[in-house]
Amino acid sequence: MAEIYEELKAALASVRSKTDFVPEIGLTLGSGLGSLAESMDVECRINYREIAGFPISTVAGHDGSFLFGKIAGRRVAAMSGRVHYYEGYPMKKVVMPVRLMRLLGAQAVLLTNAAGGINQTFRPGDLMLITDHISQFVPDPLIGSNPEELGPRFPDMTCVYDRELRETVLRAAEMQGTNIRQGVYLQTAGPAYETPAEIRMFRSMGADAVGMSTVCEAIAARHCGLRVCGISCITNMAAGILPDQPLSHEEVQETGRKAGRKFEDLLKQTIRDISL
Repeated sequence: MAEIYEELKAALASVRSKTDFVPEIGLTLGSGLGSLAESMDVECRINYREIAGFPISTVAGHDGSFLFGKIAGRRVAAMSGRVHYYEGYPMKKVVMPVRLMRLLGAQAVLLTNAAGGINQTFRPGDLMLITDHISQFVPDPLIGSNPEELGPRFPDMTCVYDRELRETVLRAAEMQGTNIRQGVYLQTAGPAYETPAEIRMFRSMGADAVGMSTVCEAIAARHCGLRVCGISCITNMAAGILPDQPLSHEEVQETGRKAGRKFEDLLKQTIRDISL
């Protein structure tokens, strides 16, 4: 994996040739959740294509730019659109952005996503604070030789999602009168949506929500020393929860847009209040 660190250094050099911005916080914006980028005080925008060796987002609703600027007065590096394993990238490329955030100087990362609700008390439009995850349905991003410059060979995953950051989110939600759920997120490889039988299995394993991102990024982020917080927007109920209701990416985007203002306000308050 020595080449991984060399690729990261080349990507870092590409960014540094355009900006000397040092972020406090990294932010990944999921499907249909890019509205926050529009209200960001952007100092520099870099298209992924301009960064050496960087993966390119190919999914509708994912802009494909790194934004550097301020949100709620804090210095933020935001991914306006992420890349996914199902787009055909190896895991080392999928987690390259979050590792680059760390090399740029970020101390914490907020990972957002659109997710299907497995917990039957959830409803589309709900926000869920991720308390833990299940990662066994996608390859671990740390497989292979370990680049010691990034982190230890066997990183501890007892508490991936930082307790203090989670408490900050809960306080922000209370201040704004936003009802926020909490639960376990499970990542699948995608791009096909899950079957009802798979959802029943995931529920029996303790999953509250399911999606096609985030877990691999959270593992890589913890590995390289970033504090991690994850929030899902429940954009649809998972297969079989609501009888005879097909799933579609358009529904995911539309529900994400409808919940966007609530989600945006929560993220702004959280970013404002994070103690690093």
